[in-house]
Amino acid sequence: MYIHELSHWPYFSWDQPRIAALLIQVRHKQGRLIGAMESIGFHLCEQTVLQVLTQDVVKSSEIEGEILDVSQVRSSVARHLGIEQAALGLIDQHVDGVVEMILDATQHFDQPLTQERLFSWYMALFPEEKISLKK
Repeated sequence: MYIHELSHWPYFSWDQPRIAALLIQVRHKQGRLIGAMESIGFHLCEQTVLQVLTQDVVKSSEIEGEILDVSQVRSSVARHLGIEQAALGLIDQHVDGVVEMILDATQHFDQPLTQERLFSWYMALFPEEKISLKK
């Protein structure tokens, strides 16, 4: 069941003190991870980021029931991040669209979710479709 299928959607509640405690733990672990990554050097850090983002895209797609080719995802992520030595040749347009959308969502999470941004994600996922923004 998806969240939007719940009877109380979009009116839901949460236990703020419990979530805050979990977020504090996550933020602490994130800080330790960042510190460790800074100590391993740029190349290993770059490769680690490439691996983590590749797995993020692959696993996110699996949740939706879609199995993506890991080497194509890795190559697309590398190209989007400017890591040329890790990029391969041709990448399936659909894989590249999924990578583009997920990278935008995760790297620009602080940007407003505008109609234009949603349509850019849609166009990345379905480039053959013709849609227009209605103002």
